[in-house]
Amino acid sequence: MTTPVLSVENLVKEFYVKTTAGLRSARQTVYAVSGVSFAVEEGQTFGLVGESGSGKTTVGRCVLRLLEPTSGNIAFKGQNITSLTQVELRPLRRQMQIVFQDPYASLDPRLTVGTSIAEPLVVHKVPGDHAEKVASLLELVGLSPDHSRRFPHEFSGGQRQRVGVARALALNPSLLILDEPVSALDVSIQAGVVNLLQDIQKELGLSYVFIAHDLSVVRHISDVIGVMYLGKLVEVGPAESVYTNPRHPYTTALLSAVPEPNPVIERGRQRIVLTGEVPSPIDPPSGCRFRTRCPRAEERCAVEEPLLSSAGGTHQVACHFPNEVPVTLGGAGH
Repeated sequence: MTTPVLSVENLVKEFYVKTTAGLRSARQTVYAVSGVSFAVEEGQTFGLVGESGSGKTTVGRCVLRLLEPTSGNIAFKGQNITSLTQVELRPLRRQMQIVFQDPYASLDPRLTVGTSIAEPLVVHKVPGDHAEKVASLLELVGLSPDHSRRFPHEFSGGQRQRVGVARALALNPSLLILDEPVSALDVSIQAGVVNLLQDIQKELGLSYVFIAHDLSVVRHISDVIGVMYLGKLVEVGPAESVYTNPRHPYTTALLSAVPEPNPVIERGRQRIVLTGEVPSPIDPPSGCRFRTRCPRAEERCAVEEPLLSSAGGTHQVACHFPNEVPVTLGGAGH
């Protein structure tokens, strides 16, 4: 077997916040990511999906060491990068890049687009004609080389995100962390950016970690999907397997909320509405973290934490009472 481009084992990230009660102050722990493990093969897209606050963006930033993990191991092409110093990590940063969620905030409004795209080349002291490289990158993402002289405010949201992709590709990386790259864009623009990312992946052989909360987008682009809830992975498996046969009740509920374009199928679908609010990551529930909103929770769920276990093939689920019978949600072929 080949070595994965990225391997994450038992990743934990905790934040500490100060709280004040009267005249006393105390420190509380926010359990943002709790024991997440997954691998990304060469040329593969791993989709990480979950509600806001589930910890998926924190996972992406820990992978790049933009946030320091509390514990766990992160290996890039077989090399453990968790304990590397910033100086030792610097050469590897050329091979791991990120595309941020907000195309309006991720570009410096004072710099031309060409300067922003060339900045990684300058920082890493890459020799050669930077102007020529910028022109080729702009063409790669579907923009004109003449656009290099323009400023970010002269572009639409979709065009700005294409500039962000071009900047991330400047150093010829092999891994891209895509942090909700289309969530800030109009629906009509999203498909163009997603198709662009797929075309670039095929052309350059890139590996992606695609972070999103839009399940239809994740299904379209991902080979493997990991579903996160309150800092933990609750289901992992091949994209089609997760979508056509979800085994965790949380995944089932998420998929039931995805609109179905076929009105006949839509009328026959069962919508699952979860009750209650997402618990605080400062004080997560004991046992299964989803039990406070789960329609099938029993006493065992409060005292015993479910671990990821096989649900058939490479499909894994963390649930004491997973779906035993395939759940048909409709639209498998769409």
